[in-house]
Formats: sequence, C-alpha cells, structure tokens
Amino acid sequence: MELSHHERRKEVRVAADAELTLVVDDPLPAEVHGRLVDISRSGFRAHHSYPRFQPGQQVRFRYPASEGQARVMWNRILDGRVETGFLVL
Repeated sequence: MELSHHERRKEVRVAADAELTLVVDDPLPAEVHGRLVDISRSGFRAHHSYPRFQPGQQVRFRYPASEGQARVMWNRILDGRVETGFLVL
C-alpha cells in the first residue's frame, strides 16, 4: 500500500492564515504579497500571484511571527492560483 502525500510528511504542519511578503532579487527584483497556508518547524506553504518561482531559488520572507530567508522547494499553479512550498534557511 502506498502512503498518501500527507502521511509521508516528516514534520507536523499547522494551518496558518497571515499576510506574507516575499522579496525576490533574481532574475528580476520583485516584492510578492501573499497568504500563509501552513507552517512547520522548517518551512511554510503560501498562496500568492507570482508564477515565476523556481525550485532552488532563494527569497527573503516576512510574516507576523517570523522573517528570514527561504528556498523555493516547489511551485504549482492550480485553477489560476499559485502555491509554493518554502524551506527556511
């Protein structure tokens, strides 16, 4: 029996709903505003409108409980909504 995606997760994720700002310098400078979906000890997932994130790309982030740098782990677009998973560095 294959485990579902959720069951393979190594860390507990906690639902979140807070404003988030992401700052990208490469390839072009951009400030992206979005919303947190969930957070874990080492990362977070967010909805936003910036479809250009690429896995491995580094960003600066800021939300009410934290700020720092993160690496894009994955990016997907579903029904016009962009969702990205980040690993906090």
